[in-house]
Amino acid sequence: MHREDDDEAWRAIVENFGERADLDDGEPAPGHDERARPEGPEGAEGPDEDLVRPARPEPGAAAEPSPEPTPQPTPPVDDEDRFVPPDPGPLPVPAPDRGIAWIGVFGAPVVLLVSLLVGIDLPRWVGWLMVAWFVGGFVYLVRQMPHEPRDPWDDGSRI
Repeated sequence: MHREDDDEAWRAIVENFGERADLDDGEPAPGHDERARPEGPEGAEGPDEDLVRPARPEPGAAAEPSPEPTPQPTPPVDDEDRFVPPDPGPLPVPAPDRGIAWIGVFGAPVVLLVSLLVGIDLPRWVGWLMVAWFVGGFVYLVRQMPHEPRDPWDDGSRI
């Protein structure tokens, strides 16, 4: 029964598609031109020339400046309606072993690259120590990753 009501409503919409709505007040819509349209050869009305072709200003005529829109005042907003986010907590501090590994992964290459670009000649053992720190930190962080797969339905969002 519900389906039949929907079908009837849909048919009514399709049948009335493109028809103009009747206004009860009897006044023309804003911008409506009351001029008579020229009739075609069979007595049918032809298209309105102003609607078909845009008006072109005469050459040498100055264009009329368009009126500036007036700014609309914004309504006042109650402070009770505003969302105020809670203060963020402190930044998490990694465990010391992970912090040293992260410094090795990011810090050692930066030190080596800066010393190379600036032209500082590091002793050979310092260079090898930086490379070992990078590789050791990377291996340590990979070993600390969880070994079991994550729940496929867990997208990380929390309510």
